Amino acid sequence: MAANWKMYKSIAEARAFVAEFRKLGPMGGVTVAICPPAIALEAVRSGLEGSGIIAGAQNAYFENEGAFTGEISVKQAREAGAGCVIIGHSERRRIFGEKDELLNLKLNACIREKLPPIFCIGETLEERESGKTEEVLLRQLCKGLDGIGADSMGGFVIAYEPVWAIGTGKNATPEQAQEAHAFVRKVLEKQKGAAAAAGTPILYGGSVKPENIDSLMKGPDLDGALVGGASLKAESFAAIVRGAAKARGV
Repeated sequence: MAANWKMYKSIAEARAFVAEFRKLGPMGGVTVAICPPAIALEAVRSGLEGSGIIAGAQNAYFENEGAFTGEISVKQAREAGAGCVIIGHSERRRIFGEKDELLNLKLNACIREKLPPIFCIGETLEERESGKTEEVLLRQLCKGLDGIGADSMGGFVIAYEPVWAIGTGKNATPEQAQEAHAFVRKVLEKQKGAAAAAGTPILYGGSVKPENIDSLMKGPDLDGALVGGASLKAESFAAIVRGAAKARGV
């Protein structure tokens, strides 16, 4: 279960969230990651120390260093304490124009630096209504994972996030989510083999709330969630984590 705070929370607010979240107790044996803005990464990592909860980065560049104003490298994110990094979020693709080829370079940098990526894929509303969901997911997976062998997939996480469900209050039905996740699993099996496909967690992202996590997580190919707005309050995110644990019998 991963929290994506996007461009929310000051450093002080991040510290306060972590302190409150830790007081809410055990999360049912679920792997949890919190991905704050880059300036709050060290504060979150420090606050989570000893909890087993991972601090993650929201983005990183593929070069280790250079004249890339405003960027942080995968290496820098890891050295700042990140235990994972989100790559290819739809907002990075849509707002900042990140293409599949660039994301492939970033994923290879994650392999080089041994920083597990949460690789995001997903279709727009227009693409879904045009019946192109599987075509889009196949392209994003093939180009994003091009040249990455099955032996390098350890630690990889895929996040299916239908763009039309992000921040809109809409979410895919459990049936739609399971159908997309099953397709992703099938593509991974064909590309990387059965072991890699079975061992790669696939998260769902898109208006996940405490009220819908139970129904979503009943899909056999849904391994967790990438949570946006509902992860900004400690009590809400804790409820989502516990709901997922209960739904999957963890």
